Amino acid sequence: MYLPKIYEKFAEKFPALMKNYQEMGKSCREAGPLAEKYQDLIKLGIAIGANSRGAVMSSVRKALSSGANPEEITHAVLLSLTTTGFPNMIAALGWVNEVLEKHPEGK
Repeated sequence: MYLPKIYEKFAEKFPALMKNYQEMGKSCREAGPLAEKYQDLIKLGIAIGANSRGAVMSSVRKALSSGANPEEITHAVLLSLTTTGFPNMIAALGWVNEVLEKHPEGK
């Protein structure tokens, strides 16, 4: 799986923090009944709301690997329109399309 260089450098410099962060993420995922695909689509929506390019792109990659298809991912983006506004939604759509264009699952 693709990891940004800054993420890799952080993990190298602060291994204990990274281990704790990853364990917390795993605990959050295991805390409820949602399937991985739905968790990834929800996290995509949160990333869109935070207007975080990196988190949006990461969430798209994770959603694709957990079985979401491009139409489902695009629908998640479109749902953000009335909550986060057109400029935020259209920026997220651009980031999503960047990932979809580079991944075989997205074509």
